[in-house]
Amino acid sequence: MAVTALYSAHYRSLVRLAVLLVRDVASAEEVVQDAFVAIHGAWRRLRDTDKALAYLRQSVVNRSRSVLRHRAVVEKYAPKGLPDAPSAENGAIGELERSAVIEALRGLPTRQREALVLRYYGDLSEAEIANAMGISKGAVKSHTARGMAALRMALEQFS
Repeated sequence: MAVTALYSAHYRSLVRLAVLLVRDVASAEEVVQDAFVAIHGAWRRLRDTDKALAYLRQSVVNRSRSVLRHRAVVEKYAPKGLPDAPSAENGAIGELERSAVIEALRGLPTRQREALVLRYYGDLSEAEIANAMGISKGAVKSHTARGMAALRMALEQFS
């Protein structure tokens, strides 16, 4: 049969083509096998059997693109490796420090607390903070500086 002759004559060159595209021999062989299966099924519908090799090459290229797209999606949504877990002691100390900061923040005047939270937790610029709080940029700077000084004092007393 003609497909068998094509396979014998061009299989290796098509695999080399696919390897260059997908950078993986196993995937390249699978792509070429799938292309041959497809041409076998479509052989009767081919108008010009002399163009079968061109059809195979195009099929290999298209299937290689599909493999690469699939890899990109898999890599994009692959679960990230878990970070090294800190010790229990580290977690307890971190919790104490966070609770101390939160407690110190609660003791600040409202405007200072808002300015600090928007700046350091919300990661907003001075202009964005001023807009959110309905005050000037100078007032934001003032509230932030005073709040940081008060926090520093409160946290020094904690340690």
